[in-house]
Amino acid sequence: MIAEHVAFGIIAAVMIAAAFRVVTTRDIVHAALYLVIVLAGVAALFLLVGAEFAGITQVLIYIGAVIVLFLFGIMLTRSDFDDDEETDHKHKFPATLTAALLLAVMIVALVDRFGNDKLPNNLTPQTTAQVSDELFSQFIVPFEAVSVLLLAALIGAIVIARREEGG
Repeated sequence: MIAEHVAFGIIAAVMIAAAFRVVTTRDIVHAALYLVIVLAGVAALFLLVGAEFAGITQVLIYIGAVIVLFLFGIMLTRSDFDDDEETDHKHKFPATLTAALLLAVMIVALVDRFGNDKLPNNLTPQTTAQVSDELFSQFIVPFEAVSVLLLAALIGAIVIARREEGG
């Protein structure tokens, strides 16, 4: 086995364990922090395959901005999920069964679609300038829509927090 395969296996195992903890932990702040580990693993995988721009963008945007936004939203709303009886894991078996079924369907679909296909070896790396030209010319509207969506989420969290404070 070569070093990239070993690194991929380690990163994937850490990501799977952290993703499992995201959905099973009872503390929402811990769930957000486990999500940071998953997103950092995605960035590491991007770096592993030589997509440095995508990896650094993953760190800057998802870990640096979105997770901070999540944590602000969590802190501003101050929800106590631990004391809520409705969030008790009463439906753990149906949720696990649904997750296993979705995993099986995804595996069958991927194997059916790709089978034994190999990745092409003639890929030419793109420069950061080429990626930014593509992003800010063809995809400028979705890019700006996401920024407005994130701003609306932050404003919504502040409004909810102020409404709960005022009574």
